[in-house]
Amino acid sequence: MLWPSLIAGFSLGFAGSLHCVGMCGPLSLALPTYQLSGIAKFLTLLLYQFGRIITYSILGLLAGFAGRLIFIAGIQQWFSIAAGFAILILAACYFIQKYSIRIPFFNRFYISVQTLIIQILKQRKGPAGFLLLGMANGLLPCGMVYIALATSLSLTQLSHSIGFMSLFGAGTLPAMMLIGYGGQFIKPGMRVAFRKLTPFFITAAGIVLILRGLNLGILFISPQLPQAGGPPILCHP
Repeated sequence: MLWPSLIAGFSLGFAGSLHCVGMCGPLSLALPTYQLSGIAKFLTLLLYQFGRIITYSILGLLAGFAGRLIFIAGIQQWFSIAAGFAILILAACYFIQKYSIRIPFFNRFYISVQTLIIQILKQRKGPAGFLLLGMANGLLPCGMVYIALATSLSLTQLSHSIGFMSLFGAGTLPAMMLIGYGGQFIKPGMRVAFRKLTPFFITAAGIVLILRGLNLGILFISPQLPQAGGPPILCHP
């Protein structure tokens, strides 16, 4: 069924939206919407957020293809458990040593996306520019997005992975729309406090992935995972 994946994706996005306020809030505040008012500002901010959701949906499509390969290989449960433990290790590094593991590739990718965003701000005006800005924002390295992608990899259907990532983006939309309107009232200290909640969300997601791999038959938390079919049986007359 598709709807459990949709609900799970929205729930993860909504729960992690405080992290989005802390990490992506400054970028939302930098959007050139100060000259807009009323419905024009609302539609512009909404278009920007739709751009993020489009990117998350595309990432869900790619994760869905990879997830199908994992499912067909028959290692879906083990992959989910391994991904959950890897996420818990990342969380433990932060809790124990206040240390975040940094991967050079993601640092270079982050710089590339930042450059792309600056180019869009300079060259693109109007609705298309805000849509492209949102799509570029969806490419920024983000711990919550990585967790969502790891979860979508553990799903068995392509539509489920796409739906999960789309609803994950939709779950972050209310908080991001609010910061677009009243973000100037959120003090820097509050954004730092929001970011400090991130390891707790990461820990919870790691536990859920492990439980999902254990195949306990608990709705949403550890649903019964379908098994890939065995080798084809050839019938001879």
